[in-house]
Amino acid sequence: MDLNGKTAVITGGASGLGAATARKLAAAGVKVGIFDLNEELGNAIASEIGGAFAKVDVTSEEDVDTGFASIRSALGQESILVNCAGTGNAVKTASRDRETGEIKHFPLDRFELIIQINLIGTFRCIAKSAAGMMTLEPTDGERGVIINTASVAAEDGQVGQASYSASKGGVIGMTLPIARDLAQELIRVNTILPGLFDTPLLQGAPDHVKAALAAQVPNPSRLGKPEEYASLAVQMCENAYFNGEDVRLDGAIRMAPR
Repeated sequence: MDLNGKTAVITGGASGLGAATARKLAAAGVKVGIFDLNEELGNAIASEIGGAFAKVDVTSEEDVDTGFASIRSALGQESILVNCAGTGNAVKTASRDRETGEIKHFPLDRFELIIQINLIGTFRCIAKSAAGMMTLEPTDGERGVIINTASVAAEDGQVGQASYSASKGGVIGMTLPIARDLAQELIRVNTILPGLFDTPLLQGAPDHVKAALAAQVPNPSRLGKPEEYASLAVQMCENAYFNGEDVRLDGAIRMAPR
């Protein structure tokens, strides 16, 4: 896909992987719309790159519909969607208090929330965006590209990551079927599985914690840079034969149980 002049929507685009991708696509001539809950950061990034911002909660059908309508009104119908919106928690399936012996199980509402945001929210945006892309005339045999964000936790889930791993595993599991669903409409679908990246999730951690995490990565032995995620996302957009794939971006790490 020739990126110049295209429109993209990036969910979770106000920080971390999404913000880096927004900047990378904008530098390639793409008009970028940002979905996020953080209005201050979202508007700042949109202003920086000459894009547009919409406050969107991906668990809300109304928010997503309103967000797409707003971005399309400002920038035109998107031919690129990058799903970066997501979150996680760390709770064991069942656990025992070491002092009192009390046994507790994972609160199901907290499990469901992660699924709603990471998996259903991603699918909601895919479905709505794909329907919009189908209205476009093909250019060089393509109408659009959709890129999702899973995690290496989908394959190497650690202690306490049942909900997060399930949600990200679901994103991987639906990638190929959706790519097949949309093949005749000339829309490609791929998913990136980031490893340990220096995003807002880790930026508040003490230096010694980040150093310990970086030491787990075989090569290069450091945290991933959001710009490296963005580079892969751009390659997935530009390379017309890149379709139906789930790609780890992790410095060869395989996560230990803890």
